[in-house]
Amino acid sequence: MLPQPAQTNLLTVVADLGDAVAAGPLLAELGQAVLTLTAGTDARLLGLPPGDLTVTIGVGPRLVRTIDPSLPGAADLPQFSRERIAPQARGGDLLIQICASDALVVPIVAAALLDQAGDRIHERWRQSGRRGSNVPVAQGLTAPRNLLGFIDGIVGPRTTVEEQRDLWLAGPAPVASGTIAVLRRMELDLPRFATLSVADQEAVFGRRRATGIPLSGGTIASDPELGAKTPDGRYLIPADAHVRRAHSNVVGVGLMLRRSYSIDEPAPGLLFMSFQNDIRTFTNTLTHMDNSDALLQFTTTTASATFLILPGFDEQHPLGATLFR
Repeated sequence: MLPQPAQTNLLTVVADLGDAVAAGPLLAELGQAVLTLTAGTDARLLGLPPGDLTVTIGVGPRLVRTIDPSLPGAADLPQFSRERIAPQARGGDLLIQICASDALVVPIVAAALLDQAGDRIHERWRQSGRRGSNVPVAQGLTAPRNLLGFIDGIVGPRTTVEEQRDLWLAGPAPVASGTIAVLRRMELDLPRFATLSVADQEAVFGRRRATGIPLSGGTIASDPELGAKTPDGRYLIPADAHVRRAHSNVVGVGLMLRRSYSIDEPAPGLLFMSFQNDIRTFTNTLTHMDNSDALLQFTTTTASATFLILPGFDEQHPLGATLFR
């Protein structure tokens, strides 16, 4: 299970492995370090309690393909419109994602893990982020506001059945209980969005800014009624509204778990992260949104990557052991 609610602070590091570096031993070492850091027994914490620290580690498509090109996680992300991505900020071999409520814990843990890896990895890019105040969505579930003022990440797998269906990989055996992550760093055109009236901003999202309720009515947790119309025949949720263009039933895919963080450098924006057990959940959704989702006109993607999030591990079963020997 992923922490709920998500921790406030995040640091994501994307890196490549050196040409002669074996992935198995490196992952095993990183996993052992994660165990001691999250347990609070690692001297590199400098006396700070780990609290709700979590570390998520994933491997990129190039490494997955060295094991089996048919495995989930072996496919690179395609290019989409509204991208301005330097070569250094596209793809990568290794994801280290650190989350904690204590902002001091995050850079300390990052320093420990990067020191553990040493010169075996070469950093591509990193991104720090914070989540806004949590807003209740449903029993036990919350979501934060983003820099555009709207509640972010309302829709996603909420039950164990939905998680098993759409989030966790059922197989093959080497990746079972893992998942696939997509990372997209986006700049947001805040000044231009702010010139819109509140009603026009709500039309972009298809939700009320203050409450997160769909423009079709109900509660924040209600599924938008995409067929609902005004007495004069206009859709209550516009044809290009984000909730319509990204709706899983409209696209024909499963649900994705979104854990996005607001960022203020290198420019104000969003580190969008989604987790799903089929990469097509993301790619088909973004393809459906491309050139027809009103929200995208305010975004520019500046970094992009996908990773196989490795299955759980412990002292007896090292991180990555199901894939790499």
